[in-house]
Amino acid sequence: MMLMWGSMVSSSFYHTSVAPPQDLQITDPGLLGSLDIEWKPPPNVQTFNECTVKYKFEYRNTGDRDWKVIFTKKLKFRVGFDLSRTAEVKIQTLLEGQCTNDMEVRSDWIFATFQVPLQGKLESEVQNFHCIYHDWKYLKCTWKPGHLTPRGVHYGLYYWYEGLDRAAQCDDYIQDHGVNVGCMLQNMSQAEYKDLIICVNGSATATLLRPLYVTLRLHNLAKPSPPEQLMVSMSASEELHMAWSPPGSETPPQCLEYEVQLAEDQGETKAAWVSVSTQMETTLTISRANQSRISCVRVRGRTNIFCADQGFWSEWTQECFSVPRKEDKQLFILIPVILSLSSSLIIFTLIGQCKKRSPAGKPLHTSVGC
Repeated sequence: MMLMWGSMVSSSFYHTSVAPPQDLQITDPGLLGSLDIEWKPPPNVQTFNECTVKYKFEYRNTGDRDWKVIFTKKLKFRVGFDLSRTAEVKIQTLLEGQCTNDMEVRSDWIFATFQVPLQGKLESEVQNFHCIYHDWKYLKCTWKPGHLTPRGVHYGLYYWYEGLDRAAQCDDYIQDHGVNVGCMLQNMSQAEYKDLIICVNGSATATLLRPLYVTLRLHNLAKPSPPEQLMVSMSASEELHMAWSPPGSETPPQCLEYEVQLAEDQGETKAAWVSVSTQMETTLTISRANQSRISCVRVRGRTNIFCADQGFWSEWTQECFSVPRKEDKQLFILIPVILSLSSSLIIFTLIGQCKKRSPAGKPLHTSVGC
């Protein structure tokens, strides 16, 4: 009887089920694509006192291959979407604990979508939108007018990140013939390592233009200044010593990696740059591979993998120097010897000439000139 009772209990645990969440809703608080997602617990959740109730929340934009996944006990989340495409959300209940014999039980999925009514034709959207976060100090974004943009168009850039009460507008535009084609955003450190949502919208008389929505991460757009104080020296054993300093800017020094390249003059052949190292240290020592006369070293930096997924390389810092060939060093040693022997030969020749000119019986006084 005990065995049968245990079997019945296990069977009961195994067949425990849970309903999905209720009333899944998506609302737009006017933050350029940061949408509020909220739901209510399943109707029978109070019956599972001995279990933990969690939710698996997944979201994406239509056209994305992968879903972004969040496991949570909360009933509300704010996540970012590209408002130019449909937002898709799905959620299910996860139940685990004594009431399920410590097995995870999952409910069915519930789904919801959200779409902003699109205005204007796709060809009216701005083109070639591009942003660089210079020196971890200011963000510079540029764009070109859309293909179907009429004359007299006016563009505005709006942005939002967590911490701002509402969307803000750019106050420092870059213009081309009176048209806004870029924006400079200063003091953006509070937006680092957060989703920065940007909308570039346009307006024109009697014409609707398609807005552009993008979500950026500043640390993945960083471009540092070039390294400073590059010093190059050659040891007696022909080892090349290089040292430099991180740029004196807002870029965190611990977030930089460097690429070092070396070019050597091969006579009539044009010098080619060769990468010799990518490293986080600010010194490097290498042996010279040949006996070239002129060498140049250049170094550039970018954000390393510990601070960003990607980034832009800085401009190069370059230093050139002259190194004599081995044959030239031997010649430099021989020249003083040859000069010394030549001087001695000239002196002895002059002494011989003086002896011939001296009268017989007169002592010869050696002097500088006869």
